[in-house]
Amino acid sequence: MPPVSAASLLCPVCRSRLSGGKARTLVCPAGHSFDAAKQGYFNFLVGKGTVFEADGADMVAARFEFLAAGHYRPLADAVAEVSALALAARQGAGHGSTATVLDAGTGTGQYLRALLDRTVRDSTPAVAIGLDISKFALRRAAKLNPEALNLVSDVWQPLPVADAAVDVVTVVFAPRNASEFARVLRPGGRLVVVTPRPGHLAEVAARTGMLGIEPAKDERLAASLAAHFTVLSGRDLDVPLALSPADVARLALMGPAGHHLDRGKLSALAAGLPPVTDVSARFRISVFEPR
Repeated sequence: MPPVSAASLLCPVCRSRLSGGKARTLVCPAGHSFDAAKQGYFNFLVGKGTVFEADGADMVAARFEFLAAGHYRPLADAVAEVSALALAARQGAGHGSTATVLDAGTGTGQYLRALLDRTVRDSTPAVAIGLDISKFALRRAAKLNPEALNLVSDVWQPLPVADAAVDVVTVVFAPRNASEFARVLRPGGRLVVVTPRPGHLAEVAARTGMLGIEPAKDERLAASLAAHFTVLSGRDLDVPLALSPADVARLALMGPAGHHLDRGKLSALAAGLPPVTDVSARFRISVFEPR
């Protein structure tokens, strides 16, 4: 089991500190106990559950296969670079030898994997928490990142992490709970957010039923975080993609539109595509500091 004390986990029932009990078990002083699933993740969804719709098994499989093919690898490397630099700066400023990362909306874990590999190469050790609401995603994330604490949890609820326990929060195409991110970040910590820019996947978005990009998305993002964060920097990243019909279908299915897409119509559309479709992926990587 990863070092729980460094991760500063809280019981999702009573909010007291969790610690490791027997192997693969977390327990709090009140006796609430959480056993790891056989795949290695912990399920922290308690009470009435959530109104947020978790990604289904086919959506998760599409995302894993698309990312495993390396299409978004430049994005993963860029997020890892930005986050690793923030972690190194924290350690260089005397904030301890081991930093803590929270990957909120970790999905299948590929972005966190790139960051963890980067910290090893840079000799900046980090404890990692991967959090997602989909148990199907966490099954894959826990296998890919066994050294991380992988938690099924709802980002819109109080996070199961202690105050000021995290050095960097990463959010790649996932919901953003600004007040909770600010609470768990240490003073001087960093929030790294990835969003799509106008024109992202425009060559296939309309045809496949993917959601459009909101106008003035950067301004809306900053405004949504403004009560708790200030903007430090931003970086645009364009990635040209050459996609097979199967990858176009995976791209459509792996995003939010996958909850509503007609699978049969999507397969028929993919069957009519040329062998290769050129697509432009356009990302914005924004870095914020807690107020």
